[in-house]
Amino acid sequence: MLAAYATVLRLATPLYLLRLWRRGAAEAGYRFRLTERLGFYPGRPPLPGAVWLHAVSLGETRAALPLVEALRKADPEIRLLLTHGTATGRTAGRKLMHEVDGQVWMPYDTPGAARRFLRHFRPSVGVLMETELWPAMMREAQAHGVPVLLVNARLSERSAAKGQRLASLLHPAAARLSMVLAQTVDDARRLREAGAPRVMVSGNLKFDMTPPPQLTARGLEWRQGLHRPVVLAASTREGEEGPLLAAWAALPVPRPLLLLVPRHPQRFDEAATLARMQGLTLHCRSEWDDLPPDDAGLADVWLGDSMGEMPLYYACADVALLGGSFAPLGGQNLIEAAACGCPVVMGPHTFNFAQASKQALVARAAVRVEDIRAGVQAAVSLAGDPDRNAWVQRALGFAQAHRGAATLIAQQVLRHASPAPPP
Repeated sequence: MLAAYATVLRLATPLYLLRLWRRGAAEAGYRFRLTERLGFYPGRPPLPGAVWLHAVSLGETRAALPLVEALRKADPEIRLLLTHGTATGRTAGRKLMHEVDGQVWMPYDTPGAARRFLRHFRPSVGVLMETELWPAMMREAQAHGVPVLLVNARLSERSAAKGQRLASLLHPAAARLSMVLAQTVDDARRLREAGAPRVMVSGNLKFDMTPPPQLTARGLEWRQGLHRPVVLAASTREGEEGPLLAAWAALPVPRPLLLLVPRHPQRFDEAATLARMQGLTLHCRSEWDDLPPDDAGLADVWLGDSMGEMPLYYACADVALLGGSFAPLGGQNLIEAAACGCPVVMGPHTFNFAQASKQALVARAAVRVEDIRAGVQAAVSLAGDPDRNAWVQRALGFAQAHRGAATLIAQQVLRHASPAPPP
């Protein structure tokens, strides 16, 4: 099965590179160092023995921050090798790096590319974030004596069912993991059933994320200058903005300010177009520096067309609509909202964060609704609730109560790190 998988990927390599090039038309980062995607890395090989940390996209890279901090605290001399799969992940990853660290693309999962990657960098241990499992890379890592851990791991019922269709490929890959550190008991059970031999429940790294104080302070400053409620639509996905903006346009005037932040930057222009089609006035975050212009507070919608400023948006908002939860996409990270003291209104689809969603509901830091129209009504109501400060305190308490995963995971990573190979 692995041989068939590798053959298919080899044959699809031209299509893979073409897809990256086309994506680069909207996000130039995808055209950067394309040869790295095939396992060819320029320059002299770095010193062996780095901790290799793979965070495929923006969400995983943000979640990796508390782990990186815990690793540096435990071993101040540590060197990291960061790999990513998306342009936004790579951009965010630059903020995690020190001078001695390295950052490259994760190679395409063919045996040759995986071998070239491992021979060039010779890491002491591999750390994969959340759901990443690459069959060819796992086999090559085992052959090269590189232990690999899957950390902050999650596996929904839906993903587990899909994985069963490829069990003959994925189960052997999972069996080659040295250890899995799962977010929840349910994730751990499903990962064991998927073939992982050693599984421990560590909790969720996202609870250990601390919002940057300069961003939250700026968000609060924006909020104080508005003199009206603010509803944030956080990390919305395709298919959600249209119904959301239609429901927003149907609200009676005066309505709160809608702060709309699409999940992916290539969709900023589309979201702006959808807002204008509904007759809503719009201001874009990219139009100003630190403070919004005086007339921005009169707009119907602010478009959050920036990267890395989610804590600012949460701090500015009275309540957040959780993107990805109003379409069957599994939801986004609601923990970051709670850590910023922002209560959440979520839709019916939160299977990617099932336990955190349940915990937030129990803690009364969030509410669940059936659809986007009900979500808009609930968010507007909560934004104007005289008891909103109680929601804020419950959100902060919920986020604080589940911290500690970063230290535990860092200990296991360093325990599995093999001695640096000879030069």
